[in-house]
Amino acid sequence: MKKWEDLPEYMKTEEVRKYYDILKKKGFSLFLKRVFDIVVSALLLIILSPFFLILAIAIKIDSPGPVFFRQVRITRYGKEFRIFKFRTMVNGADKKGSQVTVKNDARITKVGKFIRKCRLDEVSQLIDVFRGTMTFVGTRPEVPKYVDKYTPKMYATLLLPAGVTSDAAIYYKDESELLDASSNPDETYVNEVLPAKMYYNLKSIENFGFFRDIGIMFKTVFAVLGKEYKGDYVPEKKDEAIVEESIENAEKVDNVCDKIEQNTVEIGIKAEQVDEKNTEETNENNKQESEKAEE
Repeated sequence: MKKWEDLPEYMKTEEVRKYYDILKKKGFSLFLKRVFDIVVSALLLIILSPFFLILAIAIKIDSPGPVFFRQVRITRYGKEFRIFKFRTMVNGADKKGSQVTVKNDARITKVGKFIRKCRLDEVSQLIDVFRGTMTFVGTRPEVPKYVDKYTPKMYATLLLPAGVTSDAAIYYKDESELLDASSNPDETYVNEVLPAKMYYNLKSIENFGFFRDIGIMFKTVFAVLGKEYKGDYVPEKKDEAIVEESIENAEKVDNVCDKIEQNTVEIGIKAEQVDEKNTEETNENNKQESEKAEE
């Protein structure tokens, strides 16, 4: 890892320092992680090269354009790189709409639908893993547009290379369905999806360990095969929701106060009635006693 003073200025904050100190103590795990990335990605690239060729041919036949989608993403220490992804959309799709993809996105090609369904578009990122711009397990690389929306705490995820998979990627493997239901996918992603994913990404740094990464890789395989995993993220209440809740609570308090006031009035009326009755009875008794005394 870089020395603290060598980090980008926007990362040298108290929020990031906590995670930096955690990773600084995990030097051996970080070393194993990089060795594992190099060895395994190299072996898989050799083994899967025929499969890469088949996918490349299918993509070229299906639609005009390059085999790979090379979009600028952000990785460790805020460095930009061009990611390798098998192209699943029409050429230039990132310039023809949102930078997040919804479920029934019209830009997705026929072959692209199959590739995305089987998660095969991510396989080409083995090239990025071998090069060191990515790692097998880590925060998914975002485009600069969304990194600009990070909170100070979120920048801690840039202490490690971007990853192919993660707990966040597993829990939100169907995020396109959530975005598909939104009238503004970009806004929904920034305000709802990104904070949730960052919760898991930061939690992963807190519990970082080489063998934990291996566990997440197996977990990813099971998720692709259909197993469902649920996280423990609880969304923070938005300001409007807090205001609405405050108004509701205020109304409830007002209702309770009204009932108390009403009950107090009724009790007062009953007390007056009792006093009047007691007064009448006392006067009647006094009258009777006076009559007896006169007799």
